[in-house]
Amino acid sequence: MTKRGVAHAEVEDNLGYVFRDKTLLDRALTHISGARSSEGRLGSYQRLEFLGDRVLGLAVSAMLLRGFPKSDEGELSRRLAELVRAEACAEVAAAMQLGPHIRLGAGEANSGGRKKKAILSDVCEAAVGAVFLDGGYEPAAALVERYWGPRMLAPSRPLRDPKTGLQEWAQGRGLPTPVYREVGRSGPDHNPHFRVLVEVEGLGEAEGEGRSKRAAEQAAAEALLAREGQGTTETTHG
Repeated sequence: MTKRGVAHAEVEDNLGYVFRDKTLLDRALTHISGARSSEGRLGSYQRLEFLGDRVLGLAVSAMLLRGFPKSDEGELSRRLAELVRAEACAEVAAAMQLGPHIRLGAGEANSGGRKKKAILSDVCEAAVGAVFLDGGYEPAAALVERYWGPRMLAPSRPLRDPKTGLQEWAQGRGLPTPVYREVGRSGPDHNPHFRVLVEVEGLGEAEGEGRSKRAAEQAAAEALLAREGQGTTETTHG
């Protein structure tokens, strides 16, 4: 077996899925810096990541409906956001042991690209997208169940909506309502990255980042609460 064949076998074993089209697996593991110059962005995992993000959201949503039959839409949405956030996907990519197999340009590799959370998160979603394209929804959902199922049953963070928590905490101390302001946006249209600043008069400011403006606002609220020594908790309905 060739070196690439061994790499394919290792990744497939970790994913629990054998690809019919190995080029999809190669593409899912290729960062733009490692793509062939003749292909450019189209030779990287970006399109598969775009697809995988949607497949992951659908599969996790279905999993949550089954796992929490008494939960309302608000709690399900918070659980979904927790499970598919970039940090969670990066942790799953590490569990899949994808890092050593990511194809990077020399500069990105030398700067520790295989351990960067943003790249690991993207590759994780690209792997889900690749499985979906190669085998359809069922094997993609099985992959999600395998790695996100245990996380669903043991969330690593509290489920309180940080924006709500910050507003209630501020009001309880007679402080003004938090004000949010977008201070930065980067990335392509299909995968933007937002930076948001939250300010509570009398407390100062805190910044958060996320793939949507709402996610960045939540992160900013959480950062300000953490700075003030406040956690976010919520009664769940499992």
